[in-house]
Amino acid sequence: MLSNDRLETRFVEMVFPEQANHYGTLFGGTALSLMGKAAFVAASRRARRTVVMATSDKVAFHVPVCVGELVELAAHVTRVGRTSMTVEVVMTAETLTTGDRRPAMRGQFEMVAVDADGRPVPVDSEYPTTKPATKEA
Repeated sequence: MLSNDRLETRFVEMVFPEQANHYGTLFGGTALSLMGKAAFVAASRRARRTVVMATSDKVAFHVPVCVGELVELAAHVTRVGRTSMTVEVVMTAETLTTGDRRPAMRGQFEMVAVDADGRPVPVDSEYPTTKPATKEA
């Protein structure tokens, strides 16, 4: 059984020139924005509530990502508190022509569930489990 706390949110983005610096690599701010989006989606799916980012922590840039490469972002909730959740996000860079993949960034984000007035609200601590997708033989 796979808990929804471990259910990953994944998406892929192509790196275009307007997202790059003068070295031809992904702007750090753009990379952080993509990671924040992944953290937001993962936390929103877990809480089934509106969430906001409270902090980003331990963001590590491992390798540059070049124009023309793909970035795949994988985010999952690693901790659920009363009103907050910790989300780990990993960005993997992929060269389309070779299929070469390498870890590019990793970071943790604290997301807080909020009401319509922006005040913290509890996250449901009980969440049903789901079966992982199985591969047909």
